[in-house]
Amino acid sequence: MRRWLILAAVIVVADQVTKYAVVQALAGGKSVVLAPFLNLVLVYNPGAAFSFLSDAAGWQRGFFIAIALGASAWIVYLLHRYPGQRLFSLALSLVLAGAVGNVIDRIAHGAVVDFLDFHALGWHWPAFNVADSAITCGAVLLIWDALWPAAAREAQPGAGRQP
Repeated sequence: MRRWLILAAVIVVADQVTKYAVVQALAGGKSVVLAPFLNLVLVYNPGAAFSFLSDAAGWQRGFFIAIALGASAWIVYLLHRYPGQRLFSLALSLVLAGAVGNVIDRIAHGAVVDFLDFHALGWHWPAFNVADSAITCGAVLLIWDALWPAAAREAQPGAGRQP
């Protein structure tokens, strides 16, 4: 379990370092064009994914913090219970790192710091950050793990996790 928590901690540090750098560099509303399809911007998102509930009256901050902390506790429990399930544990570590990184922002700034702005042909993907990327990759890996044939899972060392 220790290696999975260390991985999550490394990702949280990377997330917070990149957010700090962007806040320092882009204060005052500046943006930086990195490529024809990518800008660095500074966005404070009080909502969740795709700015869900961003226009709520402020109650969503505590709500999202509580959900993330509850999910984090559950993930730590699962990491403790299934440390030998490498794909499952990797996925959980990524989700844990993203949840913790965004909780830190909500506590420190009242909103999540987003800064990666991908766009093409006039269409913009909502700005996101390292934590959001970790959550997305972790979710994809969880789906992959859930679809993995049970026989292949049972053949792996440390197997035995029941769906």
